[in-house]
Amino acid sequence: MSARPAPGAPQFGLYVPQFRMDVDTVRSLAVAADTHGFDSFWLMDHLLTPGTSPTDVLESWTLLTALATATHRVRLGHLVGCNPLRPPALLAKMAATVDHISGGRLDLGLGWGSVDEELTAFGLGGRSRSRRSRELGETLEILEKMWTGKPFDHTGEAFTLRGAYGLPMPVQGRIPVHIGGAGRILTMPLVAAHADWWNCLGSARHQLPELAPLRGDARISAQYAVGLVTPGADRAQVESAVARRMPEQSWGRPFVGTPGELVELFHAERAKGVELFVVRLHEPRSTEAVEYFAHEVAAVVRDRAGSGA
Repeated sequence: MSARPAPGAPQFGLYVPQFRMDVDTVRSLAVAADTHGFDSFWLMDHLLTPGTSPTDVLESWTLLTALATATHRVRLGHLVGCNPLRPPALLAKMAATVDHISGGRLDLGLGWGSVDEELTAFGLGGRSRSRRSRELGETLEILEKMWTGKPFDHTGEAFTLRGAYGLPMPVQGRIPVHIGGAGRILTMPLVAAHADWWNCLGSARHQLPELAPLRGDARISAQYAVGLVTPGADRAQVESAVARRMPEQSWGRPFVGTPGELVELFHAERAKGVELFVVRLHEPRSTEAVEYFAHEVAAVVRDRAGSGA
């Protein structure tokens, strides 16, 4: 089982939404993240790609299993898993199994499923957003019970279980839970009640001062669209690529700059309480970009934090 960074130490995760990508491409990016010091590697969990025309989308849990066998130290997960796609007992069993395959490196990201058209398209629609939020709360209660390995009953609004149990238990005992979103009514109460981590959407990063007090004891991660301006690169072209692939209305203000400029931007985010920076790079298939960012940005941020600068 990989060692977890100490609380407060800056961490970097690489987010790779696996649409229009084959398995070998995603695997090579995960191996690069593992080799060059990223702390975590994240997939999306959708049956389609929201907002685009039909295209290839690899199923996330099956793909995550392949990544678990190809990597050795990087933690793995989804930002975030779509709760309505799987019954909670099945989800608990899948998570425990991947935790065993990975040697205890799974982090479980979950959300209540905010893309209505996706759920409708695949026969999972018809429930209000508030109902889906309550179902996520029940799922989180059931996961906790399943991971103890002890038989239990559960009677709730959406799920009834009798004599259920989860064996084998996860390698970690309890798998860390990340809840993604920024809704004051439907999401943040779940974060405060159940999450180890609150994953703040890029589009909500400007609300961090107002939302952070609602998270309870959960640690803060946040999502960033990143444009690397490497030596000889055209900054305008990098900015254009970021804007095209990761529009500001979805990803918030992008971080575009040289390594030194990016280090300063992430250092400022640490002052807001963010411990885990989940980045999506503007060159989505480039293992060279993964290596460059890891050594020229992430490592420098960590060294600076370690020195107390």
